[in-house]
Parts: sequence; structure tokens; C-alpha cells
Amino acid sequence: METEAVMEQGLLDVGILPCNLKSSVSVPARNHQKLSTTVREETRTRPPNSYCVKFESFATMSKLVAGNGDKYESRPFSAGGYNWTFLIYPNVNKPVGSGGYVSLYVKIDNSSFIATQTEVYAWIKFLTYKSTTDTYHELHATEAQRFHLFKQEYGMLTFLEIGYYQNPAYGFIFNGGQSVFGVDIVVSKPPATWEDVAYEENIRDPVLDWRITNFSTRDKVSYTSDTFSSGGRNWVLKVYPNGAGSATGNSLSLYLLSASNEKGYVKAKFRVINQTPSKNVEKQVDGWPNAKENGWGVDTLIPLADIKDPSKGFLVKDTIRFEVEILAFSRTNSISN
Repeated sequence: METEAVMEQGLLDVGILPCNLKSSVSVPARNHQKLSTTVREETRTRPPNSYCVKFESFATMSKLVAGNGDKYESRPFSAGGYNWTFLIYPNVNKPVGSGGYVSLYVKIDNSSFIATQTEVYAWIKFLTYKSTTDTYHELHATEAQRFHLFKQEYGMLTFLEIGYYQNPAYGFIFNGGQSVFGVDIVVSKPPATWEDVAYEENIRDPVLDWRITNFSTRDKVSYTSDTFSSGGRNWVLKVYPNGAGSATGNSLSLYLLSASNEKGYVKAKFRVINQTPSKNVEKQVDGWPNAKENGWGVDTLIPLADIKDPSKGFLVKDTIRFEVEILAFSRTNSISN
């Protein structure tokens, strides 16, 4: 609970927390009102977590507030980084339209909006203690409520029939007429950071030309190119001369990797350049990074037999050439509020 009970001297026993009361009176079943589909009614044992008000006498308070707009307004309290007050209307048709119901409202301090012109979204739950079951009767909306400079209050016009606070058998008044009301306020704060995702097609400097010399004598499993820039991002190429995965021993494998380990959608063309010249080998990739390399590429770019065949023109003076053309990619920018 963010704030303990704070009420008018003489109407409250401030030495006892109003949310820790018990009784064992047997009561008749209650006939519930028909609720809107946007309002839910629940029962719980957990006390209110934002603020709690106990009237030492519901009947006395009902009379006293008649000269105060027929409402009791609590002292200010803090919840979710904002100051609030809790409004309780215990009399018939106050406010107008409430009929024979107690009405409960919360009001946010308007100074929260004057300086920043902002708005606040908060989940609000209203509660009252029922001594016969040692539980709390709760009503709450199914959506967060919006508060701003021109809408500072929100509440339940028909929270609970006043008659239930006039007969101790129902459990909502106890110990000689005491009653307890409470509220939960959970402020929904905007995200501190968020992402802006765009799809870019007109890529600046889209082509990388990578030459590997002494290709036939290289005996490592894989080789990585120097970093290159394309579209404002840094990339590297990774080649498996003897293939990777299921292509091992059969085909050369080539991958495009993000130098900063970014993940996103990429569309690119992978080529093995024919140096005769003749027709290049070209395969297109479009999609999200694969799990194996965390990049984009082709396992079976070109058969190893075609590379080794001098008549094919792909390996000249023991040099092989690759070309990757980046056609498009998704770009994600993180933005902080």
C-alpha cells in the first residue's frame, strides 16, 4: 500500500489500518446490479494498494458532507508519480444520476498537466471492505482511463447500493457503523525506448567485389572479408571454400553478415564472377537471417567441380571473384523518449 489511512480526526481511528478488519456475521445473498460489459465486478482478499479511507461512522459522514457538495474528498496521496485525491459520495442521487448508489471517484492534481500539457493513462480499481467474508468488493473498468487537463476525474457513478451501508447484516458497515473504501491506481507509463522500422530499396554503394587469391591452397574451413559499407551499414562476407552444412564437399557456400550483428530483412544477389568472361553464377536471397550464420546467404552457390574446371572460367590464376549486390534491407532505429 502506498499510503496508510489518513482521515478527519474524530471520524477515524487512525491507530488502526482500515484494511485489516475482520468479522464473522452471517448475511443474506446480495442481488447484484447489471454491469456494463466495460466494467468488471470481483472479490479479493488483498487490500487496496494506493489509498484507503475508513469512516468511523458512515451515517454520520453522510450527514456531514451534505454541506460540502455531498462528497468527502481525501487528503492528497501519491500513486504512479502523480498526486491524487479520493472522492466518496455517500448520499442518494449525489452526484446527479447515481440514484440510490454510493459513487466513488479519483481526481488527479491538475498541476501535473499545466507545465507539460501531457496526458496520463491509469488503471483504476475501486474497493469496499466486506467484514462478513473478510474480503473486498471491487469494481473496475476493463480499459485504462485517460486523464488530461480537461478531464481530471474518473469514477463509478453506481458503485454499490447505499442500502448495503445501512444494515450491518450485509457486512459493509461493522463495529458500530464503520465502513472502508479503497482504490488501486496503476499508471501506464509510455515506453522509455521504441523502434522505428523502415524498408529501404535505393541502397547507396550496393555492390561489393571480393577477390580471394591463392584460392586452391587455402585450407581453412571459412574466410571473412574486410568490412565494407553499403546503405549506411557495415557488412562482411563469409565464404566456405569447401561448403557448409549439407553442401560440404559439394558446393561453395557464401554468406552476407552484419558487422554490428543487426537482424532484419535483406534482399541481395550473390554472384561468382566468370573471368573468361562468360555467364556469371547468380543466386538471389531475400528473407531474415538464418540461425546457423545469423546472416543471409546461399549454401550451394556454385558446385566445387565448376570452380576446379579451368574451362569454366571461375578460377583464373588461382583467383576467384565474388560480387554481392544489396537490393534492399529493413532498418531498425531505437528511439529514446
